[in-house]
Amino acid sequence: MNKRISIAALSLLALFAAAGTANAAGCLKGAVVGGVAGHAAGHHAIVGAVGGCIVGHHMAKEKAKERAIEANQHAAATPS
Repeated sequence: MNKRISIAALSLLALFAAAGTANAAGCLKGAVVGGVAGHAAGHHAIVGAVGGCIVGHHMAKEKAKERAIEANQHAAATPS
């Protein structure tokens, strides 16, 4: 059991070190959802959390791009 805890702690440490604070958009929300799904799928919560973090960050990045495009279109359509 101690080996599992050590692996989980090292995995979380690596996850947070790789994510950084500036790139954490969507990661926490995705990690929670992925962790719950991984746990329900056979006690793979750590793997699910890492995958959820990656997917959540990607989705947040895409949403930010869409917002920027909409803002640019709105600014271009509005006469000064």
